[in-house]
Amino acid sequence: MSDLREKHCAPCEGGVIPLDIRAAQSLLQKLSSDWQLGEDAKFIRRNYTFRNFYRTMSFVNAVAHIANSEDHHPDLEIGFNYCRIKYTTHAISGLSENDFICAAKIDLIES
Repeated sequence: MSDLREKHCAPCEGGVIPLDIRAAQSLLQKLSSDWQLGEDAKFIRRNYTFRNFYRTMSFVNAVAHIANSEDHHPDLEIGFNYCRIKYTTHAISGLSENDFICAAKIDLIES
């Protein structure tokens, strides 16, 4: 896979330039092919489906653990048997390496 899962997120309070589309595409290649680059390379997203609500919530709790451990939090949409994850670095209104680090760690979770 990638070395991203071995890294940790760096605090981002703004003042950093977001990744350009080429850098974002390069990092995207280190993730599961299910991750998609959003419009203007401002976010990445991935959709998950599950057999039932219990499995959905178990997955969401695992994602929450990663987000809190890295202090970098995604936007989530959750329903009975699905979870949609969207990562962006809000402080810079675009993507940072932190988004890809967290996505790589989420790739390790069995769905």
